[in-house]
Amino acid sequence: MSRKYLAFDIETAKEVPGEEFDWKPHRPLGICCAAALPQDAKAPIMWHGKGPDGTPSGRMSQAETGQVVQDLTRLVGQGYTLLTWNGLSFDLDILAEESGCIEDCKALALAQVDMMFQVVCEKGFPVGLESAAKGLGLPGKPAGMSGEKAPILWARGQFQEVIDYVCQDVRVALQVAVTCERSKRFQWRTRKGTVSSMALVKGWLTVGDALKLPLPDTSWMSNPMPRSQFTEWLTGP
Repeated sequence: MSRKYLAFDIETAKEVPGEEFDWKPHRPLGICCAAALPQDAKAPIMWHGKGPDGTPSGRMSQAETGQVVQDLTRLVGQGYTLLTWNGLSFDLDILAEESGCIEDCKALALAQVDMMFQVVCEKGFPVGLESAAKGLGLPGKPAGMSGEKAPILWARGQFQEVIDYVCQDVRVALQVAVTCERSKRFQWRTRKGTVSSMALVKGWLTVGDALKLPLPDTSWMSNPMPRSQFTEWLTGP
């Protein structure tokens, strides 16, 4: 069954200290901006907080993030499939907290295609979006830019740089999804510089379907990542 994807990504408003992006102890992080790219559109849809004069604010309000949830729900209702890279345990978790639309975000999370979560379900470990882009020979993130830097740049007033970054992320995610779906194979660049691959016999799966996959063999890993690490907010209070 062919899908119309809606690639989605957020950038957080609060800087997370430390070299490893261990964000949960620092929540709430807030959202400074978000973007969604419909597969049949040329330009992404953008959201960001606005001050009284219409200029970008430091972070989106609950009403503004609630509008994001409403817009995503409306687009999904029009036939789009929400598409993310780690949206299950990051973007939609944070969006739920910021908007207060917990049940709506849970519904979006289960019905979405989270490509990274499917890799975790099949292989037992995550892969970064940049590694996927490199493995497929696609343009990746802007040089020197990362999600960890986005809150810092936004706070400095470098709004366009962050907006360009989040827009590029949704473009890359959509390109990865479509490229792999056509070839029925996902590829990524490993830390050793080699290219590994994973068959996509049934294409990309929704989170609900990915959760039904058999557990992978992680006996060779010293610290395997349980699926519950990604889904705990779906069953929490």
